[in-house]
Amino acid sequence: MIPHLIAWLVLQDHEGRVLLGRRTGAAYGAGLWGLPGGHVERGEGLAEAAAREAEEEVGVRVNPAELRFLGVSRYDLAGVTGTAFLFLAGRWDGTPQPTPEASEVAWFLPAALPSDVLPWLPGVLEAHLLHGARLSEQLEGIDGLRVFPPR
Repeated sequence: MIPHLIAWLVLQDHEGRVLLGRRTGAAYGAGLWGLPGGHVERGEGLAEAAAREAEEEVGVRVNPAELRFLGVSRYDLAGVTGTAFLFLAGRWDGTPQPTPEASEVAWFLPAALPSDVLPWLPGVLEAHLLHGARLSEQLEGIDGLRVFPPR
């Protein structure tokens, strides 16, 4: 089993809302709301991957050098294992818009996400964005999200 290496970007506006896109049928989590992000390509830096995914999925450009590292979330669920790196952007160029990878985009407060989001997203945003956790884990047989340091 080859572990996934994922980079997610949290775009946060001046009101504290985060930008989510409704993922299309070709993407992981089709039909669900999620952060822009995806697989890191061979030879690509983590922040560069997050910036590339934001442009591909929600149509905005960010400077990878300006991204703030939020934390790491490791997962080992339903036979899929990987590590996700989360970055924060408070500045970008362009207006968020639907793309072939996201049928719609919208802003949500982290504490008021829609019910049809990627299932891990509320806990990960709470841990990393709201509480400053550097590491979280989601593992088979463990109830909920483990956060380090504990909340």
